[in-house]
Amino acid sequence: MFLLFAQPAVTFATELEDLHLKIVPRTAAEAARIDAVTTPTHDFSKAQKFEERSGGAATVRAMSDSNAFSQASDNISFEDELNFKLGNALFRKLWVSSPSSTLASDGLGPLYNARSCQRCHIKDGRGHPPENADDNAISMFLRISIPAPDAEAMHEIEGYIATLPDPTYGSQMQDLAVQGHPAEYRLDINYEEEVITLADGTEISLRHPTYRAANLGYGDLHPQAMLSPRVTPQMIGLGLLEAIPAADILANADPEDRDGDGISGRPNIVWSHVHDQPMLGRFGLKAGNPSILEQSAAAFSGDIGISSSLHPAGAGDCTAAQSDCQSATHGDADDRVFEIDDIGLDLVTFYSSNLAVPARRKVNDPQVLRGKEIFYTTGCIACHTPSFVTHRLEDQPEQSFQLIWPYTDMLLHNMGPDLADNRPEARASGQEWRTPPLWGIGMTEQVSGHTYFLHDGRARSLLEAVLWHGGEAQAQRDAVIDLPTADRDALIAYLESL
Repeated sequence: MFLLFAQPAVTFATELEDLHLKIVPRTAAEAARIDAVTTPTHDFSKAQKFEERSGGAATVRAMSDSNAFSQASDNISFEDELNFKLGNALFRKLWVSSPSSTLASDGLGPLYNARSCQRCHIKDGRGHPPENADDNAISMFLRISIPAPDAEAMHEIEGYIATLPDPTYGSQMQDLAVQGHPAEYRLDINYEEEVITLADGTEISLRHPTYRAANLGYGDLHPQAMLSPRVTPQMIGLGLLEAIPAADILANADPEDRDGDGISGRPNIVWSHVHDQPMLGRFGLKAGNPSILEQSAAAFSGDIGISSSLHPAGAGDCTAAQSDCQSATHGDADDRVFEIDDIGLDLVTFYSSNLAVPARRKVNDPQVLRGKEIFYTTGCIACHTPSFVTHRLEDQPEQSFQLIWPYTDMLLHNMGPDLADNRPEARASGQEWRTPPLWGIGMTEQVSGHTYFLHDGRARSLLEAVLWHGGEAQAQRDAVIDLPTADRDALIAYLESL
């Protein structure tokens, strides 16, 4: 992981320092090879060399059942496979409320969104919005914050947009609670349909969602509360994304759009609790966390109400206004000190880092190759960068020096008003989102049992997801609308092969 230094009111410097990855520097010859192998192709007559192995040597065979996203890196050692399984056990573990005789598992809530990581990241895949009145929102929640005064600005990070938690409901709204405590809310969603007519006459209906925090358990929201709906993203390939050199990510940033292509990706810079420094954001829908460890610890606290050394509050996201929650019995009064200790948190982080990317399918199918050509030539790769080579790492062989194909630049892009949540996060504005990785996207229905996409699951198909693109991606969206039927079908076939 790398540190990006910044000074107040000064443009970010490009100096980078290694913080926790044990990196072997690249030679000049390696850098030249990497540049050659990651330069986008112009030959669409056949698949590129190693393109089928999306996660490099860590890639696993594509299974045909719902466990396709739950396999360990193919190049993991026998000894580390045991650590992977221990991490999986903690990822699936059902936490219970305090006090409990099961000391190793108590500490749930008191307010929470799920009792385990797996309950949200079902089969390590994508979450979904409630499908009907009887369906719950266990893999979807609302983030919440309010604008902060200038005095709260983080001057170490240029362009940081200061926010504060809602004084009553904190940073995340929890729709479940342990016995004796009211939940914070119920998520209500209403959709309005809009019909889009494509150039060939095909009609596609897009659903515009409206979100409401109903049945508020602790009084009104702050008048300036900003709500952001989030569904859980898939878990595969996270360790490989963490191993991409920060310099390679920053090299694709073009905040002033100096090349005039309409694409102006920006890095999110966030505060690292581990290193007490600003760092490049990589994880979360707005790149709000710098590492898998910090993303995991934040999820334990916000989603399940489990304390750790990074988030020591036994009450999780409960605020001072929720006095009963603050004074409740918590699960951190034993030898663990925190409800999940550092060993457990490291095991979950290791598990999350080594969930393998399945191999691609049909890479040499003529229709898929035509779809790839369309994806490249319409400019989709301006954000969905096809490939990177990871750092050479001394102690992480699974992620070390791998040619990977994640189809993301890991940068923030303005996606227009229709996709905006109007809630900033660090340097990300209310219209910006991190480019999501596309690897494995064609296996969503197989793994998760649905085809809901985007940050809030509003898109019911890959085509709908494309048609929601706006802002920097408006030109690509319009190009897809104008495609002949055969070319549009080929584009979708290519996406489904990823």
